[in-house]
This record gives sequence, C-alpha cells and structure tokens, in this order.
Amino acid sequence: MTFLQVVTPVTERRFLAQVRALAALLGWRCYHTYRSDRSDVGFPDLVLVRRPRVIFAELKAERGTATAAQLDWLKDLRASNQEVYLWRPSDIEAVERILR
Repeated sequence: MTFLQVVTPVTERRFLAQVRALAALLGWRCYHTYRSDRSDVGFPDLVLVRRPRVIFAELKAERGTATAAQLDWLKDLRASNQEVYLWRPSDIEAVERILR
C-alpha cells in the first residue's frame, strides 16, 4: 500500500506572515507596505530594523519571479551598502540564521 503526501506550496502571503512572526519573536521592527498599488513600483516587501542592522527583503513564493523593478531596487540598495535579500519559503532556515 502506498500513501501519497500532498504538500501545498507556501504562498507569498503565508511566507510573509511567517517571516514577520519570526522577526517579531527575535526583536526586529518590521515594516510592510499594506497597499503597494499606491507605492513606488518594486520597493522591497519588508524593511526590518534591529539596531544596528537594517534589512531590506523581497519575498517570493517558491516559483515566484522578481520583476525588473524589484531587482533594480535590490541592486541599488545593495550598491548602497545595505543588507538586502530575496527570500523564498525554502530559505526559511537561512532567514532564521540571518535574523538571529
């Protein structure tokens, strides 16, 4: 007898909730633009602050694709010596390490 395990992919919304909960647990202040349709195109999903660090993070579902505008923001922030990440659900262990 064989049993199939059905794994539901983690949505970007669910992943966002996980990262925000983890960040709060570890003492980070977290900013997320609720209505991005009224904001500059491509700005990262999260800004996390715990002195002396500031992190900019773009979150994607496992198969999600970053837009050119999102990649441009990440590139410009990185070139400005900011701590910048593009995280997916499969990165959750790395996310935890980074936030610790």
